[in-house]
Amino acid sequence: MDTESLKDLQAPLKARYREDPGSALVTLRADGELDGSGVACRVRTATAPAEAGLHPATGGDGTQLCSGDMLLEALAACAGVTLRAVATALAIPVGGRVHVEGDLDFRGTLGVDKEAPVGFRDIRLTFDLTTDADAEQIATLIKLTERYCVVLQTLRCGPGTGVSVAVNGNAPS
Repeated sequence: MDTESLKDLQAPLKARYREDPGSALVTLRADGELDGSGVACRVRTATAPAEAGLHPATGGDGTQLCSGDMLLEALAACAGVTLRAVATALAIPVGGRVHVEGDLDFRGTLGVDKEAPVGFRDIRLTFDLTTDADAEQIATLIKLTERYCVVLQTLRCGPGTGVSVAVNGNAPS
């Protein structure tokens, strides 16, 4: 896709969102199925179901997806798509790879050490770019990618979250 095609594609969306800010608010959803066949959760994706299970560091056998890996994969995907969109908008030819690493201390999630955190301690996002862009263009590209990457900003800002429970289809009283 070239710069003009991307602008043409997004222009009516941007105009609608300016005129009606409420139309820009979209609720994304994910659903998982607890099928009772082991320690797993089947998640529906846009293309196929994905079954998540225990990471080998928590007793899994490695045949199922790990939700921690899926989080890092979501960051890599979002950062890559965002970078490509920004590069297209700025007419900067770019290729390459996106790398994401995250450090976990599994003592926390297994309850071995109550002082050990549950969740990622650090996450590192690295772009290995192939481009003829100059240093200023690359700096702008990365700055805008960081600014507009939904998953990166969500991780950085820590949105409000809530948990609710329905039992047998009924919300608790």
